[in-house]
Amino acid sequence: MSSVTIIGGGIIGLFTAYYLTEAGFEVTILDKGDLKDNCTLGNAGMLVPSHIIPLASPGIIGKGLRWMMSSTSPFYIHPRLDRRLLQWCMLFYKAATPKHVAHSIPYLKNLNLLSKSLYLGIAEQHPEIGLEEKGLLMLYKTAAGELEEKEFVHVARQHGLEAEILSLKEVQALEPNLELDVLGGVLFPGDAHLNPAALSGFLLRHLIDKGVQMKSHVQILDFAASGKKITTVITDQGDFAADHVMVCAGSWSGEVARKLKINLPMLGGKGYSFVADNLPAIQRPTILTEERVAVTPYGDKVRFGGTMEITPANSSINMNRVKGIHAAISRYYTNFDCPFPKQEDVWSGLRPCSPDGLPYIGYTQRWENVLFGTGHSMMGISLAPATGKVLTEQLLNRKESVMTDAFSPDRYR
Repeated sequence: MSSVTIIGGGIIGLFTAYYLTEAGFEVTILDKGDLKDNCTLGNAGMLVPSHIIPLASPGIIGKGLRWMMSSTSPFYIHPRLDRRLLQWCMLFYKAATPKHVAHSIPYLKNLNLLSKSLYLGIAEQHPEIGLEEKGLLMLYKTAAGELEEKEFVHVARQHGLEAEILSLKEVQALEPNLELDVLGGVLFPGDAHLNPAALSGFLLRHLIDKGVQMKSHVQILDFAASGKKITTVITDQGDFAADHVMVCAGSWSGEVARKLKINLPMLGGKGYSFVADNLPAIQRPTILTEERVAVTPYGDKVRFGGTMEITPANSSINMNRVKGIHAAISRYYTNFDCPFPKQEDVWSGLRPCSPDGLPYIGYTQRWENVLFGTGHSMMGISLAPATGKVLTEQLLNRKESVMTDAFSPDRYR
């Protein structure tokens, strides 16, 4: 039986282990944390086939420059003299073109649709993950927001996705408990959501039952190689021999890649979220579009999350960013009284961001037995099952369920 060492125990690493064990591989997961506190737990839990536009897209540069003037804005790059930050920003700027968007859309759409299909199959057997198909509601307050969303509806329909443009009255009918201060909205009926904590708990239990070895608080120190194959992962907790290595280390993947002598541009995009009582009850997962705030109801609770703060890796919480999320709630839901959260109740985590907004999935030419599954930015949960399945197919040298050449880890060689 071949062995696989997965570096990273977030949602991508867990789903990769899930499909590898199904295929009969012996799997070990090495995680720098405790396998409990990762981006999965603070995620909005949205499954979004509608999200087919990469982060690097036309218009985002202008918005980003405006947002950087505000401490409560949805997007911020922490200015500093850092070679890797400068490289990332230059690559991001080069990728933010209509050509890049047009090329990326089919890849992101197919990967998302594959994930949605896989999730539905898992939910049939494991309803405890809390999957609900209520779609995704995009609410806008301004004429500029309306124009942007309607343009996106046109693109989505061109690529075979269902989208409905709704008036204020039609939006209000979908949220009868709320007083909405919006112009209207867009509904993507094909989207869904689930409970991230329940999903993570299910995967951990399942993998332990399948015999997956999980090592927490592990620091990757180096790798030993023979020819073009990695033979050993060297850590502060000993050496781990492996026939194959999967790098699914989230925002830390760039650091691991450098130890493998691979250039993998990657920065952490810090996001924040908090949970409140869902009174009056919000019915549907929603994006407050101008503020880029995600709203996900889970019964009597609702999670609010947002911001993309490109920042040095640290665990600090910038409460000004949280203020931006909190202030957006009353701007859209005028009768939703949400107390401002205490700092200890705010979750924050680093999302792994590639400069072109596409994940890194697959083999690298540098090594014959190393694959990457990382760089999913805010869409880790949405894309995780498809990523794990495709990586397993590549390892088995089988035909892939979807095309992944646009996700090559070697695209910045």
